[in-house]
Amino acid sequence: MDFDFIQKFTPMYVEAAKLTLIIGLIGTVLAAAVGLLCALSKYFRIPVARQIASVYIELSRNTPLIVQLFFLYFGLPKVGVRLSSEACGIIGLAFLGGSYMAESILSGLKSVKKIQIESAESLGMKRGQVMRYIVIPQATTVSVPSICANVIFLLKETSVFSAVSLADLMYVAKDLIGMYYSTTEALVMLVVAYLIIILPISILFSVLERRLKRARN
Repeated sequence: MDFDFIQKFTPMYVEAAKLTLIIGLIGTVLAAAVGLLCALSKYFRIPVARQIASVYIELSRNTPLIVQLFFLYFGLPKVGVRLSSEACGIIGLAFLGGSYMAESILSGLKSVKKIQIESAESLGMKRGQVMRYIVIPQATTVSVPSICANVIFLLKETSVFSAVSLADLMYVAKDLIGMYYSTTEALVMLVVAYLIIILPISILFSVLERRLKRARN
């Protein structure tokens, strides 16, 4: 193990990790917003929007992220639309993650028994009150574990961003391997970088899930 190599190129990994984390978090937040809109349109059976959401979910879930990125980065310029590597990464992650978030949120909403909603409405509660006090609290406890898993999944998916010339962690690792042939050192630093990013988030989500389980019981 060449520790001089590791010390020399650690700053490059730090900058790449910052970029990876920023794009990953922005894409994940947008994915959650898209997922929420799709889940609500299907839950409330909104005409047209419900059909659009269904088509989007099937398209997103059944195509790889790298194919979506290639379409954004190499395909759109053919019709005059040019996006930066960063924009492609964010849009691609939001497009992919939105479908998974939608299914997670929708499963939580559907877990609330219809009789509870009908009972609340019979007591004179309005639709907004039913959603706020009955549906959302119960749906959250069901959806959160799946949503947490989706967040970690999306952060790991950022590893394919290098395919569209985004200088993320994988890009830096491949670049150093190609120039210096220090495969072991470059890959060890790559693994450590992803662990530093994802492990704290995973631990935080585990604590959150345990608290939600205790609250539910």
